[in-house]
Amino acid sequence: MLSQTAEYALRAMVHLAMRGESLATTVDIADATKVPSGYLSKVMQSLARAELVVSQRGLGGGFSLARPASQITALDVINAVDPIKRIEKCPLGLDEHRDQLCPLHRRIDQMIAAVEATFRSTTIDEMALTPKSKRLCQFPAATLGND
Repeated sequence: MLSQTAEYALRAMVHLAMRGESLATTVDIADATKVPSGYLSKVMQSLARAELVVSQRGLGGGFSLARPASQITALDVINAVDPIKRIEKCPLGLDEHRDQLCPLHRRIDQMIAAVEATFRSTTIDEMALTPKSKRLCQFPAATLGND
C-alpha cells in the first residue's frame, strides 16, 4: 500500500523527530534510516517543498523538522512525496459505473479511506522512538515475546 518513497520519507521524518532540534545531514539520515543517499536527497527536497522540513546550507548545515513532530501527521508526509490515490471513477472505464462506483471499487475505496484516516490521525511524534533508542525499528526486549 505504501510506496518505497513514502516509507523512506516517514523513516527520515521519524529520525529527525528523534534528533530534536539538532540538524542532520542527508548522509546522517541515510545512514540511520538505511535509505540510499541519492534517493534520500530527492525525498528531502520534496519534504522541504511541502514545508515539513527546513534545510540549512553550509558547514554545520542539514535538515530539521519545520514544526513540532506532534503537529506533523503521517498523511502530511505521504502526501508530500507520493499521495494516496482514492478511487473516484471506475478504473475499468465502464459506462454503467459513470455515476457511481461498483460495489467492488466502492469497498476498495472505503478501505483506502480507512488507511488514509489512520495516517491522518498518526503523528510523527507518535512514531518516534524514545530518546534512549538510537535506531529505527528497535523494540524494547519486553515487547519481543520473551516467554
